Amino acid sequence: MNDPSTDRSTSRKLIIAIDGPAGAGKSTVAARLARKLGYVNLESGAMYRALALKAIGNDTSFDDEDALVKLADKSQIRLEPTLSGNRTVLDGKDVSARIRERDVTEGASRVSIHPKVRQWMVAHQRAMGTSGGVVMEGRDIGTKVFPDADLKLFLDADPVIREQRRMAQQKIPGELAASVAAELRDRDQRDRTRAASPLVAASDAVVIDSTSMTEDEVLAQAEELVRKKLGK
Repeated sequence: MNDPSTDRSTSRKLIIAIDGPAGAGKSTVAARLARKLGYVNLESGAMYRALALKAIGNDTSFDDEDALVKLADKSQIRLEPTLSGNRTVLDGKDVSARIRERDVTEGASRVSIHPKVRQWMVAHQRAMGTSGGVVMEGRDIGTKVFPDADLKLFLDADPVIREQRRMAQQKIPGELAASVAAELRDRDQRDRTRAASPLVAASDAVVIDSTSMTEDEVLAQAEELVRKKLGK
């Protein structure tokens, strides 16, 4: 069977949307799939994290929606693809490592619940991916950002498995397991119940439960779906 990455010169470039809860493996699968296809990986979560970091630096409350939008209007957030993954650049500074720290992660979850902030983000995300050739992941990509995406995936997994993955990913010691689990549950609750674009699988999304799957197995299934789409 042909490798989809070898077909991109003769096929139109797709918009691929990957959604799902925290710890489901979206970022890793999106990055690997984008590299395989020669596409750009647009990580929406990094954009919310960058704004949360800007809010921290400017002593802006995560609960002040209007102030956050004003802050966003004054910000330059870029995602620059590299061989090892995206670089997140905020106002000309590489903040890729800083935005993965726990205070920014928590802030991003709170920032993202505001409708006006999400409207600002959606407008910028659409502009970044409108020409196709992108794999974009987040929590409302297939339902809000790109409702007409060529391929929509929704990655999910058992909450306990997602907690374990998050701890391994961030190298969190075992004594903090309880607090990590609580944070993930709180984040799930906010994502699924927020008024603006709650976390839900699009009606035409392919749901992949990765609870008992390896990263390679999830990627292989995603690649097969891309092959079928390119074949059409």
